Amino acid sequence: MIDLRSDTVTRPTPAMREIMAGAEVGDDVFGEDPSVRALEEEVAALVGKEAALFVTSGTMGNQLAIAVHTRPGDEVIVGEGAHVVFYESGAGAALSGVQFAIAGAGGLFDADAMEERIQAAAYWSPRTSLVCVENTHNRAGGRIFPQRDAIAIAERARAKGLAVHLDGARIWNAAAATGLSPKELAAPFDTVSVCFSKGLGAPVGSALCAPREAVERARRLRKMWGGGMRQAGILASAALHALRNHRDRLDEDHASARAFAERAARIDGARVDLARVETNIVNVDLDAPLGAEAVALAARGLGLFVNASGPRRIRVVTHLDAPRADVERGAELLAQAVAKVKSG
Repeated sequence: MIDLRSDTVTRPTPAMREIMAGAEVGDDVFGEDPSVRALEEEVAALVGKEAALFVTSGTMGNQLAIAVHTRPGDEVIVGEGAHVVFYESGAGAALSGVQFAIAGAGGLFDADAMEERIQAAAYWSPRTSLVCVENTHNRAGGRIFPQRDAIAIAERARAKGLAVHLDGARIWNAAAATGLSPKELAAPFDTVSVCFSKGLGAPVGSALCAPREAVERARRLRKMWGGGMRQAGILASAALHALRNHRDRLDEDHASARAFAERAARIDGARVDLARVETNIVNVDLDAPLGAEAVALAARGLGLFVNASGPRRIRVVTHLDAPRADVERGAELLAQAVAKVKSG
């Protein structure tokens, strides 16, 4: 099977398994796991923040940031299709008691669109307290958030008394595609969450990077939410290995995604906006009356796993475990699946 559902489906490499088996560990709830501390120090330095907290998932990293920056009843400004709204099980409302306001369209927005969503300073209005930017933007197809807009949003948000958070789950892909360092991409933001289990191929884990005081507040919440881990160095060592060894190969995933997109754009009954294929995610839109679920099911029967991410949208993600030849074969299998569904 060729699995292009997500870059989270990867398995640890032999070198990563060896590192995990020999990891030096301690009790991280007591702050005594040396592998966790090493990871937190290295990733904090890499994104230019004072400290970092190793967490189980990108969802936990984002939700800790929301909790640190807000209080119940607040409103958080996000882009359309934001991960913190659509893929985190309603955690913002359940854990922090916040609601969300959508700025712009298609996932990206600018400072003017952000400012339009700030609530009036009246006691009957929710208090706008936080702006979240996602880079790269998952639902928009791995699009890169323009750095000039990120800077302008952060500057205007601070002038209005708002905090700014970066959902940087795939910041590594954004850095590879733009040539900007993770530190440059993260610089405008108060807090940033980064993921090790997506593009980098670690089995588990993300980090919330922030000023030290914010990290300590998040550490308490992590424990409260059941996220305190003990000998977590086994997992942290895998993340550290991925951070050090798998970032340089992300351009390969981007090139594979481009090859897939170019082939998929020629499928009769499907469309791909090639201008929006910027990193490792490809959105394939199907013509009516083709349904994405039916096409994904037909593709599975042919040996290809893809996701139906909308009624007529197929989402494809390239990754560490998908060599270029498999990706190109996957595009051919998707073409066959579309033809099969069309023919009834």
